[in-house]
Amino acid sequence: MGVNPGIELIDKNGKRTDGRKVDEVRPIHIEAGVLHRADGSAYLEWGNNKVMAAVYGPREFNPRRFQKADKCVVRCKYNMAAFSTSDRKRPGPDRRSQEISKVIADAFENVVLTEKWPRGVIDINMEILQADAGTRIAALTAAAVALADAGIPMKGMVAGCATGKVDGKLCVDLNGPEDNYGESDLPVAVNMTTGEIVLLQMDGHLTGREFEKALDMTVKACDQVYQAQRDALERRFTAKLDELEKDTPAPRRGKQQEAKEVVEAEVA
Repeated sequence: MGVNPGIELIDKNGKRTDGRKVDEVRPIHIEAGVLHRADGSAYLEWGNNKVMAAVYGPREFNPRRFQKADKCVVRCKYNMAAFSTSDRKRPGPDRRSQEISKVIADAFENVVLTEKWPRGVIDINMEILQADAGTRIAALTAAAVALADAGIPMKGMVAGCATGKVDGKLCVDLNGPEDNYGESDLPVAVNMTTGEIVLLQMDGHLTGREFEKALDMTVKACDQVYQAQRDALERRFTAKLDELEKDTPAPRRGKQQEAKEVVEAEVA
């Protein structure tokens, strides 16, 4: 959130800088199973955001002093590549990356059935290859697909989106200029099975009524994100089934079937 240098973010017709209406989400495309050495993975393009997520585990947590006797630990690493923004980012973790890693880990700990792997760990790595506002939600969305691709049991699929205030109007899924010069931002993630909100943060200022309306707009937008996640996983597992069918040898004919065919041939 910064001072607007005079850019018109919403025109007289209610159109935003990228031509969207205030309640429209940017185009989303997700592919699951893109990294063969990870247990689960996903690649996401959301507007101009490009994100890669990889899941490893569950596996034994070392060193053992960090293990939890009754459940596994969900460990997340969110990182923005040095080339992900127009101004080169200093490589390595920073305070913002550590904070986002923590809130995403907390969100998934409420969804993953961690009690199934005591003393274990599930590692989720999220790499922002290209950033254009909303990267924490984009990373979480890709990570949820990667978890499902890895076969990790969850209470439900997690989908997220954000709503912010731009030129006094609430807008879903802020783009770069809106995020830089808008008045507020409200990222939200929802367990789409139970309806539980597993992540909610706010930057800027909203009145009580604006907050309620923004939350309602965000939850509705999550339905579109959830559909993109479902489509990606459906393509992924359909392709897996096709591969299994190709690799499975045709069943051998039994002696009874062979004798029947001989008799039929002689009668003919």
